[in-house]
Amino acid sequence: MLGWVVTFLIVALVAGILGFGGIAGASIEIAKIIFFVALVLFLVSAVVGLARGRTRV
Repeated sequence: MLGWVVTFLIVALVAGILGFGGIAGASIEIAKIIFFVALVLFLVSAVVGLARGRTRV
């Protein structure tokens, strides 16, 4: 998922350099949304992992 964030950031940077402000703005917003979704999923996963505890094998 973070690969998509990097892709959209690169698209935004290239579009911004070439003068396509609308595309750059849209790409950066998509990258932000995907980043925060990934962050929330990571935090939920971490909390669930801590709540379950470690099992001894």
